[in-house]
Amino acid sequence: MITAEEYRQRREKFLSVIGKGVAVFASAPHAVMHNDVEYVYRQDSDFYYLTGFNEPKAVAVFAPNHPEHNFILFVQPKNLAEEIWTGYRVGVEAAKDLYGADVVYSIEQLEEKLPEYLVTGDRIYYHFGRDEQFNQLILRHWRQLIQSYPRRGTGPVAIEDSNFVLHPLRQIKSKGEIEMIKRAIDITIKAHTKAQEIAKPGMYEYELQAEIEYTFRAMGGDGFAYPSIVASGPNACILHYTENNRRIEAGDLILIDAGCCYHYYNADITRTFPVDGKFTPQQKDIYQIVLAAQLAAIEQVKPGNRYNQYHEKAVEVIVEGLKELKLLQGDTEEIIQQEKYKPFYMHRTGHWLGLDVHDVGNYKEDNNNWAVFQPGHVITVEPGIYISPYITPAEGQPEIPDHWKGIGVRIEDDVLVTETGNEILTAAMGK
Repeated sequence: MITAEEYRQRREKFLSVIGKGVAVFASAPHAVMHNDVEYVYRQDSDFYYLTGFNEPKAVAVFAPNHPEHNFILFVQPKNLAEEIWTGYRVGVEAAKDLYGADVVYSIEQLEEKLPEYLVTGDRIYYHFGRDEQFNQLILRHWRQLIQSYPRRGTGPVAIEDSNFVLHPLRQIKSKGEIEMIKRAIDITIKAHTKAQEIAKPGMYEYELQAEIEYTFRAMGGDGFAYPSIVASGPNACILHYTENNRRIEAGDLILIDAGCCYHYYNADITRTFPVDGKFTPQQKDIYQIVLAAQLAAIEQVKPGNRYNQYHEKAVEVIVEGLKELKLLQGDTEEIIQQEKYKPFYMHRTGHWLGLDVHDVGNYKEDNNNWAVFQPGHVITVEPGIYISPYITPAEGQPEIPDHWKGIGVRIEDDVLVTETGNEILTAAMGK
């Protein structure tokens, strides 16, 4: 678990970064499945990172220049009649001690109290999200303060996106966060292993999905980090395949991309394996290229290297491998520059991982420079080759013989950048 002390340290660091500003974060709204049925509640990641508070209809304000209150929470008050239907609330009184706020108000007091804190900053840090009603509330208060600025000479004169100050802090993972990710990974590995053990021709993809997601919950996870992909045969050529309703046939490859969420932290693992326990020659050739590309890419994940380097290395290995199989032809550099490999490999080699599966953080510093890996970054490394039954080769490239079509392979691991190199957090999964 992330300790109360770590949350306090996060807030202190954030308060120091925003300096003379005031930051406002709203909790995530309930998402509706259909009619009056809601999804299981999931807190906004930025809000959770700074507070650890997991209830809806809450607002957190950070006001470093207020004389008394630097961390302010607005929460739902206790209401037993409503709690019978929707679950118990922390309430105003308990939230102060449990979450370390300087003061806690009922959410019903937000309109009244918020200007008192906004006026202490020279700018408002706020990310305009999907809650349009709350977006308008922030704009309305800001406009009112701008109108009264001439009489005071103080107050916020600008609104800046909080993402640009908070997300760099979120991107460097603490020891506690890494332990949460490792626990999510441990559970995920057990789920993948179980699925591989029970897979056989005649099963349906959803049977493996059920086993995987049962393991996530049975071992204490929150559930899946993202909808599980169990793709057999040609379905493995669909990157975000989630129907999981095909009957698995003898000779199929099965691509499973599934990860557990544990206390809001996520794993993301992909493995591809033959349901019969043995690759066909064509399947083996493609698998070996993807594996070589992944191992070469992982070597590039280290402090000081830039984000694009590991992707470029993976592409280079894939292109050379496909040329050997005569699925691509021509000069390697030209194939890469003209992206003639993209009918086989159309996505990048990975993404940041953490509280969000596709976690926060810039991939580029500016138009010309990619982000630099730093100790504490966690990234996925997931090259693949997908030879769709409907593949159309790039101009000037050879036609694809039918015996290659329908093969899809991806191998994905989660990698931590360390002081001296990297740690493959998912190494226990094997290849």
